[in-house]
Amino acid sequence: MMTISSSFAQTTFKENQLKFERVKNAYDEKWANLQKDLQKVGLQNDLQLFIAAYKTEGKLELWLKTSKQSRYKLFKTYDFCAHSGTIGPKIMEGDLQTPEGFYNINVFNPESTYHLSLGVDYPNKVDLARTGPSKKPGGDIYIHGNCVTVGCIPLTDEKIKEVYVLAVEARNNGQLEIPVHIFPFKMTAANLKKYTALYPQQANFWKTLQKGYVAFEQGQTLPTINQEAGNYIIK
Repeated sequence: MMTISSSFAQTTFKENQLKFERVKNAYDEKWANLQKDLQKVGLQNDLQLFIAAYKTEGKLELWLKTSKQSRYKLFKTYDFCAHSGTIGPKIMEGDLQTPEGFYNINVFNPESTYHLSLGVDYPNKVDLARTGPSKKPGGDIYIHGNCVTVGCIPLTDEKIKEVYVLAVEARNNGQLEIPVHIFPFKMTAANLKKYTALYPQQANFWKTLQKGYVAFEQGQTLPTINQEAGNYIIK
């Protein structure tokens, strides 16, 4: 996981974000209570963030740790406030699908049409291989406020304030890569059997996603995930 000098980050990223009214308001409204909640679970400074999302359950989980810790702790769970498409990966522009796969936050948008938003780096190499050269994969996938979606992950404005503030804190502490793992469902053996019976065309892809899910569930540590020849390689 890439990091940068925290002393450098703290003089740039958070200060720049706080110049925007919506970010300043989010900190004014949410940060004090978030800090109290963080203290209760033994997390105060030097935060690192991991986000997991489950489409069928409509849940977004925030996992946190410090840079000196190896294991993440589940901090908060939020409900999606709207859904788009079905389970199964996003394939092309306009299909209304929310992506499935392993991503990172690549955009902080403090002036989003949807209050505040965090961009997900879809499409990646696996997505592009699936779409193929003759079609457009689409893009602009965000975790955002408001309750509308054509493929994004929408939370309420109140919830995105908390998620955004924690993401700013992680980025400000030097975490350049904030992982976002988006799954079709909680990838237990029972769920995988149930849903592959309904969507057999997704069986191989979902089995690969399950490897990443299980690797994290077993130890609350993130596996190494590479993209090779249009597939995820989980180590």
